Amino acid sequence: MGIGDRIRHFRNMRKMTQKKLGTDIGFSDNTADVRIVQYENGTRTPKEEMIKKIAVALDVSSYAIDVPNIDSGIRVLHTFFALEDLFGLRVVKHGGKVYLCFESCNDTMELMLEEWYEQANKLRKGKISKEEYDDWRYHYPD
Repeated sequence: MGIGDRIRHFRNMRKMTQKKLGTDIGFSDNTADVRIVQYENGTRTPKEEMIKKIAVALDVSSYAIDVPNIDSGIRVLHTFFALEDLFGLRVVKHGGKVYLCFESCNDTMELMLEEWYEQANKLRKGKISKEEYDDWRYHYPD
């Protein structure tokens, strides 16, 4: 899923038209929907400042929009390879199943993973709704 797919996902989640999103981030009425279409279909890629404007308009963290393109299994695997290089992600086998784990990561990464675990665990136990969980994820780390 590339940046255009993420923009479309959040725009649809907010039940917002392309024109509305475009005008909310500063495009004229004449070009607003065309520019958003271009971002969503990948013919244009928004720059960092535009990503920030889009994130504000969609009420999500800019990090939630600007994620690696993982639209295929090969891209996901190469993302895992990069995480292995950067953060010590390891693939292990336990009880006949394959798992991913971080064998060594810095304190910041450990804290972020702990926060994620706590929220996911609340969801699994029914203490928060899927909407609350998504709200946490889409606004993290704000």
